[in-house]
Amino acid sequence: MSGNKFEDIYDVVKLIPKGRVSTYGSIAEYLGSKGGARLVGWAMNACHGRADIPAHRVVNASGVLTGKNFFATPILMQELLESEGVSIKNDKVQDFENVVWKPVEELL
Repeated sequence: MSGNKFEDIYDVVKLIPKGRVSTYGSIAEYLGSKGGARLVGWAMNACHGRADIPAHRVVNASGVLTGKNFFATPILMQELLESEGVSIKNDKVQDFENVVWKPVEELL
């Protein structure tokens, strides 16, 4: 870990595979901050314009695209996920249980 909380979050987000999503809470928990989902959200909001960070792959614990309003257009987050094969309906990831990626499972 770099010591910079946002950069540590970005390092985890970069690991989310195409066609998968992760949650604010899962990322925070992996980084040792079980209650730090809000910090992950702030980091995602601050990273727009950085093409190396797939912020569109981070959703809330129910699979809702809560960060969509921080993208260039309100539908860009959905379009990026759909271009990777993730199905979205009414701003929510479909088949969420099979699409969600948890860093604690993948990286331990």
